[in-house]
Amino acid sequence: MKNIKALGLLLLALLTGLAAAVYAAGWVSRQGGIASNKVVVAAVDIELGSRVNPQMLSLVDWPSGSLPPGSFKDAKSLEDRVVKVGVLRGEAILEGKLAPVGTKGGLSAVIASGKRAMTVRVNDVVGVAGFALPGNYVDVMVNAQQDKNRGEENRQISKTVLEKVLVLAVAQEANRDDTKPKVVSAVTLELSLEDSEKLDLARSVGTLSLVLRNQMDRTTVATAGVTKGQLFGEKEILPISTTVAARPAPARVPRTAPVVLRQPECVEVIQHAARSLTCF
Repeated sequence: MKNIKALGLLLLALLTGLAAAVYAAGWVSRQGGIASNKVVVAAVDIELGSRVNPQMLSLVDWPSGSLPPGSFKDAKSLEDRVVKVGVLRGEAILEGKLAPVGTKGGLSAVIASGKRAMTVRVNDVVGVAGFALPGNYVDVMVNAQQDKNRGEENRQISKTVLEKVLVLAVAQEANRDDTKPKVVSAVTLELSLEDSEKLDLARSVGTLSLVLRNQMDRTTVATAGVTKGQLFGEKEILPISTTVAARPAPARVPRTAPVVLRQPECVEVIQHAARSLTCF
């Protein structure tokens, strides 16, 4: 009796194993039947601005139904191309991640069309304690003496002159994958030509400060700046004008000719020893 139960369990185990083997063979055959294409991916981490060479690339099978747009099938077509963003190992190389054909390597390949790169000197305070890293956005603030008219004193003012400026590089590093703060002596910013002129003037008239901002914050706020008097709550006294207003001339009263009183003419009349005076 015990032998019959053992044989039954053994037979059940054999049937279960056979079913599993059949299912696995079918799954493998189905997977092998999926159409795939070769796609060029990064064999190593490629930093932005780097020139691509064959040693940085490899080919992998990619399902035909999910090929990323702009991908490449031949590694030779990517030779001497420059990446404008960082590419991680195993990531597909796409046309949108590459600079135009003929672009030389370096930071100039990362600058957007119509933009300029400008470097400003910073310290550990101005550089936001090293947290102004490549890929972050900052506002630029200047502290300077504001010119006034003749007879008035210059006022010290602090004002934000540029907003949402992209940091391209710190010192000589442009890697945007690093999140560790770095205290450096120079920061390179991406600016329009007009903003480049503003920044050049701002650093010549006062001291600059970088203000780190949220990468997703796209709002701009126009401010008039703040003076020392406003900072300490002092009331600003408006300058008193020294120009004396002309007084209106009094109205002229027309003169009239003087009235001349005519003296009366009198005649003394003597009649019968009596005198009388008659005037007319």
